[in-house]
Amino acid sequence: RSSFPTAQDGEYYWVDLMGLAVVNRQGESLGTVVGLMQTGPHSVLRIEGVDTLKGQAVERLVPFVQAYVDSVDLAAKRIQVDWGLDD
Repeated sequence: RSSFPTAQDGEYYWVDLMGLAVVNRQGESLGTVVGLMQTGPHSVLRIEGVDTLKGQAVERLVPFVQAYVDSVDLAAKRIQVDWGLDD
């Protein structure tokens, strides 16, 4: 890690996002970041959570772009997104 260039403001290394909790604007937990995918124009967060109605594991895919990602707080280990539980 010491050889990595310093990330610019608003830029993150994927490894720093792994394991962060993801919540939406309503304070609902979407789960935890378990991976990222590169789709060409942007990255996509892979989030593992639980469907509270069914009690089953669910994977959510959220584009890692400003339109959906409100904030990333590495110190608090949390990402806030504009994304519903059923989006």
